[in-house]
Amino acid sequence: MSGVLLVTAAAGLPREELQRLAPPHRVIEIPTLGEGDVAATLGEDRRHVQAILGASPADALAGFPGLEWVHSSAAGVDGWLRGGAVPPGVTLTSAAGNGAIPLAEHALMLMLLLSREAGRWFEAQRRHEWQRFVHGELAGARLGIIGYGNSGQDLARKALACHMSVQALRRTPSGDQDGEVRLRYGDDGLRTLLRTSDVVVVTAPKTAETAGMLGAEMLALMPSRAFLITVSRGGIVDEEALVAALREGRLAGAGLDAHAVEPLPADSPLWDLPNVIVTPHNGATTEGTAARGRAIALDNVARWAVGEPLRNVVDPARGY
Repeated sequence: MSGVLLVTAAAGLPREELQRLAPPHRVIEIPTLGEGDVAATLGEDRRHVQAILGASPADALAGFPGLEWVHSSAAGVDGWLRGGAVPPGVTLTSAAGNGAIPLAEHALMLMLLLSREAGRWFEAQRRHEWQRFVHGELAGARLGIIGYGNSGQDLARKALACHMSVQALRRTPSGDQDGEVRLRYGDDGLRTLLRTSDVVVVTAPKTAETAGMLGAEMLALMPSRAFLITVSRGGIVDEEALVAALREGRLAGAGLDAHAVEPLPADSPLWDLPNVIVTPHNGATTEGTAARGRAIALDNVARWAVGEPLRNVVDPARGY
């Protein structure tokens, strides 16, 4: 039976293209999912809405009795899985993978900046000083990736091209190796990865399993010369424990694009630590990310219209 595909302005998807992909369903554009816009735009059509593109976890979806599918324009879904944002029986899909390439590039940039102590050059430039010094390089360094999904796998390829050795922690066992990448699993695998990495990059989603994963005990396993980089989600690293390790010289530095509280509070000590690079959860804010996200959404609309399995279906039990 045909129904209504509802698309919000936030989705950034052309109605004409959606309608071409989803006959005989009707595509209706709506500014927001606020009750005023819903009442003004839909009226009795509210009960015929079967799918929504461009919703957010803050939207009230329980008022759509025929809803079957919701697509999130974001890759991370931890906000959706808190507090019953998705009504029972409704399928949630995400844009997972849309930002894998720029996130891996961002992690690589942070690795290079930290290993080369690039802040010294920036300060010297401001002072108009020609300052040369011996710095590090990535070649020969050991990279540990926590979370071997889309961005983790892309980062591994980039790191191998920089002549690094790579190991990665993943959730689901699938052998000991993925090409040149050594795979590790579980708590023992995490501990081994932390002990034997010069750079640790967190690309994992935030789930019940990963929240607070890197606390004081785990950070203490890392070599004092090591760097910690986070580009996926805040809250996986205990920031208080991280600050203590950095201040006491138990870690060489950190590059943080994801933070437990965002925006990062102005009084956070992370802003002022000399061995920390802070970026404002900005690593995947590219035109390419948006384009890949739109492509995922359009592909799912075409699948939904003919009853094929959807991409990026979220498993609430796993948290992604």
